[in-house]
Amino acid sequence: MRERMNKRSKAMLLGFAFLIFLVSFTIGEEKPKIKFSEGSYDFGKVSQGQVLTHTFVFQNAGDTTLKIKKVSSSCGCTVALVSQKKAAPGEKGEIRVTFNSRGYKGNVKKYIYVESNDPTQSIKTLFITAEVDVPPRPKIYLARYSVDAGLFLQGEEIKTRIRISNRGELELRVDCSHKNATFFSGGKEITSPLKIPSGKSVEVEIKISPRRGTGQIREYILINSNDPDRKTLSFFLNGYILTKKQLKELFAKYRDVLD
Repeated sequence: MRERMNKRSKAMLLGFAFLIFLVSFTIGEEKPKIKFSEGSYDFGKVSQGQVLTHTFVFQNAGDTTLKIKKVSSSCGCTVALVSQKKAAPGEKGEIRVTFNSRGYKGNVKKYIYVESNDPTQSIKTLFITAEVDVPPRPKIYLARYSVDAGLFLQGEEIKTRIRISNRGELELRVDCSHKNATFFSGGKEITSPLKIPSGKSVEVEIKISPRRGTGQIREYILINSNDPDRKTLSFFLNGYILTKKQLKELFAKYRDVLD
């Protein structure tokens, strides 16, 4: 009995000694450790459209080489670049963050993820904040971005209309362009940028030169403006050109339906 207890005690002592060895080995193991001087940065109040930059400084507070595996951000508007992929013990590095505030307004928060070989925090999350102020500006609005203009006879002028509105606070200036089109407003040809006051709308008539060919047509009209967020828009016109013979055949075929 006593011999059995002695064997059990020896086994427990050996296990305890092995556990102490593992703990001491772990404690003494050399590891990298990433440490940032700050985990976040607030740009404060900024104007929409500003490109903002801040540099986060990190240091390897461990006792073996720190390796930066990957740096990414929560969206494409924020770019993060690391100055170096490796840092010796005690060495410092930088992560330069650039945020484009175009299209944003109000309180904005963006995240940066830093992946490294630090065993205690393999992914470190940083973030930047800003209050984006939108100054007065023109704002273009189209009632529609495409139209099915229907059927046209061969050699007939192609016509359609588009309504352009200004939903901003400042005057909107618009210039429409198409190599074979003429633009009218209020019955007069538009020869210079169309000026639309805040809160107002203007109907623009589009006339495209006659086509010799037949078949389906798809025209692209470019609409350029001084809206800083939407400087160029595309308006699509679809239709179909027939010869007189084709039109007669079409009416003959569906005459009973039309009566």
